[in-house]
Amino acid sequence: MNNLTKEKIKNAAEIIGKTWPLYGFVTSNPLIGVEHKNFAEAVAESGRLLNASVYPKPPVYKQALEFGEIDKKVLSNMLNAHGLSADINRSLTEMDSKKQHKQQNKTHQVDRILVKWLSAFLDEGLADWEMPNKSEGFYKSWRQLAVYDAELGNPSLKEIPETCGEALTALLTAYSQEQQVLIFKSHFAALPGWVGYIKHRVENNTIWHQQFPFHLEDYLAVRLTITKLLKQNIMPNVDLLKDTKDNYKVQHIWLEAWEKSFQNDLSALFLSTEKKLNNSTSSKNRPDAQLVFCIDTRSELIRRHVEATGDYETFGYAGFFGIAMDYQNPSDGLVRKSCPPIVASAYEVVERPKDGDTAQMENYLEKQEKKRFSDYFLRRMKNMLPSAFGFVEGSGAFYGLSLFGRTILPGFFNEWTKNKASGYESFSEPTAHCNYDDKDGISLEQKIGIVKSAIDLMGFIEFAPLIILVGHGSHSSNNPFGSSLDCGACAANPGKHNARLFAKIANQPEVRSGLKESFGIEIPDSTVFVGAQHNTTTEEIVLFDSHVVNQEQLKKLKKDLAKSQQTAAIERSSNILTDKHSTQRKASSWAETRPEWGLAKNAGFIVAPRTLTKEINLGGRCFLHSYNWALDLEGKALESIMQGPMVVTQWINNHYYFATVDNDKFGGGSKITHNVTGKFGVVQGNGGDLKIGLPLQSIMETDEKMFHQPLRLSVIIQAPVKTVTQILDRNANLKMLLDNQWIYLMVMDPTDSNNISTYQKGMRWKPTNSAVLTT
Repeated sequence: MNNLTKEKIKNAAEIIGKTWPLYGFVTSNPLIGVEHKNFAEAVAESGRLLNASVYPKPPVYKQALEFGEIDKKVLSNMLNAHGLSADINRSLTEMDSKKQHKQQNKTHQVDRILVKWLSAFLDEGLADWEMPNKSEGFYKSWRQLAVYDAELGNPSLKEIPETCGEALTALLTAYSQEQQVLIFKSHFAALPGWVGYIKHRVENNTIWHQQFPFHLEDYLAVRLTITKLLKQNIMPNVDLLKDTKDNYKVQHIWLEAWEKSFQNDLSALFLSTEKKLNNSTSSKNRPDAQLVFCIDTRSELIRRHVEATGDYETFGYAGFFGIAMDYQNPSDGLVRKSCPPIVASAYEVVERPKDGDTAQMENYLEKQEKKRFSDYFLRRMKNMLPSAFGFVEGSGAFYGLSLFGRTILPGFFNEWTKNKASGYESFSEPTAHCNYDDKDGISLEQKIGIVKSAIDLMGFIEFAPLIILVGHGSHSSNNPFGSSLDCGACAANPGKHNARLFAKIANQPEVRSGLKESFGIEIPDSTVFVGAQHNTTTEEIVLFDSHVVNQEQLKKLKKDLAKSQQTAAIERSSNILTDKHSTQRKASSWAETRPEWGLAKNAGFIVAPRTLTKEINLGGRCFLHSYNWALDLEGKALESIMQGPMVVTQWINNHYYFATVDNDKFGGGSKITHNVTGKFGVVQGNGGDLKIGLPLQSIMETDEKMFHQPLRLSVIIQAPVKTVTQILDRNANLKMLLDNQWIYLMVMDPTDSNNISTYQKGMRWKPTNSAVLTT
């Protein structure tokens, strides 16, 4: 197999995004590989190849219209501007008549057989019997066993070439270069979930890939060989080459009208708030405490409630707190990434006993080891043929009581099990390792840089006596997709580890001296940083390592945080729940299909001071990143925000968009029929493609009624247009995302009376005024 063929395979696979494992389920754009194309063009091609819906269906648009989410005047004007009838009902009828009819799967037999082999090779410890010869790679391992596969007719080894390169060369000789590309695309598109997981293992060079290599060439060679052995045609229907972009024209116009309606409403709120700010005389007293939350949309609600309980100031910052690290959890000994996937980890962080007291840590690790062995033993007893039936009958009473407790009294059962296991945070502290001489692995210069970067990006002016770094995590039971509810900035892991490490660094005297000497940043000696975690399911905020805090201050803060939890939980779930204890029961119930809504309804990303959004209830629809343009005249901090958090929020937004418009193809389907495979993924029922996105219950209120509103991300930045333009000039990737309409950008220019301008393709800006907003 030559380099040209490898390059064609790589390019053909760009239509397939990564499938992230359940233990680190990062919500990312499933079409990230085609972001270099215009959105309309990219989704049309993807819809054709993947046999998927790529725009909201007519009933969803109708619901949005009925809910007042789409401004009828905006929609009519857009239809008219494209030469279409401005009659909305007629447009709905026309759209419904052109709705996509999915093609019947003609490669089902090939898919079914291939999935059998993919499941066996990619298994990460769920199966008791491992597929032989995995270290030789997928193709060679499969070739040695295929001769025993009756579904393939028990082929001889002579019928199967020795290497995947030889197999592909023999299979593709009769086809032109153009046909070969189409063959690659169509066979990747047949099982995008499995192909996406292969891409994840290869591109992230996971430990599993290092031990058991698997490349896209292996996938194609096995799949095409199976197709040949089944005497099927490896060449797909040539209709896949046809351009169908025009078929989506009406749907695209409706989507743009929906997005414009949202932008108009948001801009109107900002203009109204900006006028209030100009007429107000706000107090600038030092707050009792400052709390830094993740930019996650779920933080917007709890921030409002915390601010309402006392003299507290809140900030928004990416939830990994600027520390690019991997974290080893002492509970299971596993090392996982705890920073954005687009950022390379610089440190590995472990837990070490506080003050050198090792007794509690040793006791904890011993208990965890016993628990892991117990779990392993029970799993073996359930799965081994000699013991399976006897074990099930003998343990029936115990499991029956467990199910009863988890079903009837989930809250009590959860508290009981939680109290049995002490949290290690009370006797340990995070410690970093890297190739430096500093005692905890991070050089003093880097520590100073971590704290300074946070101060710069958030626009800190003064420092309260208490500064709480609030990471976030989720809690739910019997939920394979649980990690998708944790912190996206921490690679789908809880943010408390980063928060605790940041607080530890910021409290060190040598770091504060360095900030003062090098940058003139003076943090008072009376200021103490504390790590914390916000449970986004129950709204509870737990403080860690708080023994260094004045206990009277701490007592008042904890009381106010408990009050905030209660009021926030009521607002978030008022249609279902009525009190704090109900949220805890919901989080603990193994039968709960919607433990929380995650980032559903996300539609905006706001980069501005908190004063601009504090008086607005944004309904949990916007990511909020604190930023003060007046402290960043060169735009360096803003450039970091646009390069990092803005790109990541676009990933999240597009993941939710595509999982909503076609949950079967881009999402996870219904939780009711989920089955975990290989410890890393989910399939529906007993097989089929690996699910790549969020379950139906995470984005839909019912099977038919939407909850998430599938809109592309609208970004609003308060900064001079000139500064933003200079940043885009320096960052071709950001300009590409805007020019290709994967995201929208609006700039509120403080040097121009806070007038709002919207980015247009080709580095042009269109002024937005109050007259436009009211149309």
